[in-house]
Amino acid sequence: MYMNGVAVSPLRTLRRLGVLAVVTATLSLPLAGVASAAPATAEAGLCSVPVLSQLCPPKTVVLDGKRLLLNRLALLLGDKTTKASLASLLKQADVAVKAGPWTVVDDDRVPPSGDKHDYISLAPYWWPSKPKTPDNPQGCPYIQKDGVLNPETTTGAPDKAERLTAFSSIYQLSLAWYYTGKAEYARRAALDLRTWFLDPATKMNPNLNFAQGIPCRTDGRGIGIIEFSYTFTQVLDAAAILNIGAPGWSKADDTSFKSWSGEFLNWLQTSKNGKEESATINNHGTMMDMLVAGTALYTGQTAVAKDLVEKAKTARIDSQIAADGSQPQEISRTRTFHYSTFNLVAFTRLAQIGRHVDVDLWGYQNPQGGSIFKAVDFLLPAATGGGSQWHYPDLNFTQYAALDSVHAAADAGDRDARAALPNVPTPPSGDLYPVRPAAEQLDDISTTPPNP
Repeated sequence: MYMNGVAVSPLRTLRRLGVLAVVTATLSLPLAGVASAAPATAEAGLCSVPVLSQLCPPKTVVLDGKRLLLNRLALLLGDKTTKASLASLLKQADVAVKAGPWTVVDDDRVPPSGDKHDYISLAPYWWPSKPKTPDNPQGCPYIQKDGVLNPETTTGAPDKAERLTAFSSIYQLSLAWYYTGKAEYARRAALDLRTWFLDPATKMNPNLNFAQGIPCRTDGRGIGIIEFSYTFTQVLDAAAILNIGAPGWSKADDTSFKSWSGEFLNWLQTSKNGKEESATINNHGTMMDMLVAGTALYTGQTAVAKDLVEKAKTARIDSQIAADGSQPQEISRTRTFHYSTFNLVAFTRLAQIGRHVDVDLWGYQNPQGGSIFKAVDFLLPAATGGGSQWHYPDLNFTQYAALDSVHAAADAGDRDARAALPNVPTPPSGDLYPVRPAAEQLDDISTTPPNP
């Protein structure tokens, strides 16, 4: 886009057009079914009117609701980047609208509690060390092979795989409804949410007591909480989007899901597993902070969220990012690029939560000179030039894994990241960041095929 002969960012241009243009874009969307939906909030004025509530930015916890409104305007104006990104999102949403719903209770494996409403998963990098026999059917003891996925952890306890699909689908469907106004997307997202979290027959209990257990060793571990980390905050954003008046999602649904989320937050803060995960000093700790802060913000505990994001400056950035931008705890692993990008998913999302509570994580620089910006810039040579530019071992280097973090840094003002973006490859599913502008893990080990 050009103004006075100078190339400028379409998003920056849209921000200058003001609220009136955003309102125009919003009113252009199909609103069938919205008038009959219960108001999603109790706010006075415009946002409490079911149809007009769509003029208000969603109260998202990671995503920027105002940015989503601007995206609507970009689509109305025919912005090519936004349209291409939405087309990729809708391909996934069109699959999701016909799939599911998913539930923890359909798992054949019974949790140690005996309650099938408890989530259960197995540690991905632990393997049996002995042949399986009638006397030792699980091949115990298990040994760790860092970075090497045991496929039985996916097939033997399917809650993890179903959770990933369910949460991603809820997120994609809510965004698809937001941008197109098609009621079927919202209704399916609402059904999937109720099935996993709210319906008495199918809902998950609000704990992760049995996440990432190791056969013959432990029923569950604190580090298993990472399986919810950023994906649960996607669900929180999805619910916030539906709360602006989506068909199929009621005020009672909103109240019930906030209650479930509040119980889950209490478990995260007070359980043995939760305390152990908070005490970790690598990507697990960053992901935990992001999960707790996002859940606190969603449930109205803004002070808790703000305090956690503020403390992350010294508790996370000081100890995890070196002066040159490398992440020492992550480059000591067997999948160094993967874990460096993964930790940045947590840092960039936490920084976005920070903007909602007036804490600037992007601008913070630790005493050594390290910062989130520097951590992203450290990845740029490999993100643009490939594995030959990454000088650490990685069992499955995936170049596009850095894309979302580079996007996030560029949005936050990193000129080097912005210049690098055209040279970072996109994943096979396309570049979704423009329409869901927050970082995701693009190379999940359970879904990303090994490089040849």
